[in-house]
Amino acid sequence: MTSAPKTAMVLAAGLGKRMRPITDTMPKPLVKVAGKTLLDWGLDSLALAGVGKAVVNVHYLPQQIMDHVASRKTPAIVISDESDMLLDSAGGIVRALPKLGPDPFYIINADTFWIDSGASNLTRLALAWDEAKMDILLMLAGLPSSTGHSGGTDFLVRSDGRLERSKGDPSGVIYAGAAIVHPRIFKDAPDGPHSLNLYFDLAIRSGRLHGMTMRGHWITVGTPDAIALAEAAVGRALAGVS
Repeated sequence: MTSAPKTAMVLAAGLGKRMRPITDTMPKPLVKVAGKTLLDWGLDSLALAGVGKAVVNVHYLPQQIMDHVASRKTPAIVISDESDMLLDSAGGIVRALPKLGPDPFYIINADTFWIDSGASNLTRLALAWDEAKMDILLMLAGLPSSTGHSGGTDFLVRSDGRLERSKGDPSGVIYAGAAIVHPRIFKDAPDGPHSLNLYFDLAIRSGRLHGMTMRGHWITVGTPDAIALAEAAVGRALAGVS
């Protein structure tokens, strides 16, 4: 078994337009839910999983995020500056590759988070990772164990753990905004803006996109009025109530 990733990419460069007017004056990752910023929910999960370094990309109101993480020790924060151009999910990772190194690393979205039930889900993801047969391993959530998700499902899980697109099948699962990837998938990646979905589809075609369903509750906060629902979900999850 390979060792757990010690490095992570935290995608924090989005504009957060749906969260206006809150995001007129702050980047979405600094919006607080239950007394903690969305960014810190994710960084705390990485720290719990033993991650030593997190590369955080910034674009919108970047200085606020840089100031917020400046005193953080665990994980140590490295900024990837995208002030010149919004690069989308994969483009941001490609720019940050020199900071991420040659080994598999976590990716997490800075505007979604989860409450673990039992063991750390990121630790469970690392235990499930097998780079001999995987290029990408996604953390997944079922619709009943999620709050704030307004779309359909993303993937169907085959019996061997490989994924295929669900095409809206209600029996499918949601991509929960956390993954382990091997940097080899970006070997011929273009510069400029492009999405991780391109790499998900390439991995599906080669049979190397796998998934693991999380244990606990997954939360996304898209609009200001979703904050109260998210805080109620946090309270229920921490109290052990489904």
